[in-house]
Amino acid sequence: MTASSARSLTAAQARAARLQSLLLARHDIADAPGIVRWFGAMQAQDLASGLWSLGVRLPGSTEAQMLAALADGTILRTWPMRGTIHLVPAEDAHWMIDLTGRRMLATGERRRANLGLSLDDVEKATRALADGLAGGRRLTRAEALGVVNDAGVTTEGQRGYHVLWYASQLGVTCIGPQVDGEQTFVLLDEWAPRSRTLTSREGAAELAFRYFRSHGPASVRDFAGWTGLGLGVTRAALADNDGRLVPVEVDGVDSWVSVDLADDLPARPPRTPTVLSGFDEFLLGYKDRGLVIPEGRFDAIVPGGNGVFRSTVVVDGVVIGTWTRTMTRTGVKVVVQPFAPIPPARQAQVTRAFAPYGEFVGRTPAVSFADPL
Repeated sequence: MTASSARSLTAAQARAARLQSLLLARHDIADAPGIVRWFGAMQAQDLASGLWSLGVRLPGSTEAQMLAALADGTILRTWPMRGTIHLVPAEDAHWMIDLTGRRMLATGERRRANLGLSLDDVEKATRALADGLAGGRRLTRAEALGVVNDAGVTTEGQRGYHVLWYASQLGVTCIGPQVDGEQTFVLLDEWAPRSRTLTSREGAAELAFRYFRSHGPASVRDFAGWTGLGLGVTRAALADNDGRLVPVEVDGVDSWVSVDLADDLPARPPRTPTVLSGFDEFLLGYKDRGLVIPEGRFDAIVPGGNGVFRSTVVVDGVVIGTWTRTMTRTGVKVVVQPFAPIPPARQAQVTRAFAPYGEFVGRTPAVSFADPL
């Protein structure tokens, strides 16, 4: 099928289809590794946000269970693309970093110059980390930076973050399980010993399939923005998925979905409210977010355009407001900031939507509503 003969979807149909793809309107994958494999990669720059992105798709799960999935090595946190941290399946980490992660190394030269680091410095730091982590060791962030300092590369300011990032972008290290609440680093080869091997072309095709399967309908521009791959690579990857992905049109924009979803498109989004973390793929997975964010409301979700997304409340596939949390000893105080007045019946629905989140974090939620923006 060509784009010119693609089925045309209304905005409501496209939103309904996305909620299916994003596993927010279906819950037929039973565990965290399965969820991450479905997506290929899930944003997890903020650990708590990444854990809830899994939990919201696994009704009845807990934060402790998601941490256990990270601890057993089936899921890894690392920098596979765009220079940001994602959850990835352990068996896919190497080829994904080779395909998308190493591209970011080319952007590091200017950053190193600003930090007073040379290429020799970061390579020396990487060798020191590899030696310090060998044999199954885990190092906390402070311990890892200590190893780098001992090797003669100082880590003050942002220099430490850069060398840790560099080693992971090379596929030498990755983020390990937390120890007493602290981030650790481990050797990628030791935590992903049974990695798949894919050529660049095979990897691009596989990543495109997983992306459009989990985010569709989405555009070529969305995928290129998500991966950092060029439009030419993206179009070739789509061609290599002939028969698994099919085109649709959304408000005049050529988009793509999995053939399975195209054969069974939902009619409308579910009306039940959903509460999402700030870095969920619902927003982070797209270059163009106009389908789900009301006009003029982006700044309320990303104040100042600083790249830090607030947690959101979604109804009918559209963001209706943001929320913040404050943990107490036994509870969690939630304040919802709606974009427009919410009728009492809908407020009650939104309040109930936080019950699964309370179960996930093991605290009783107390939900209140701020005045509309």
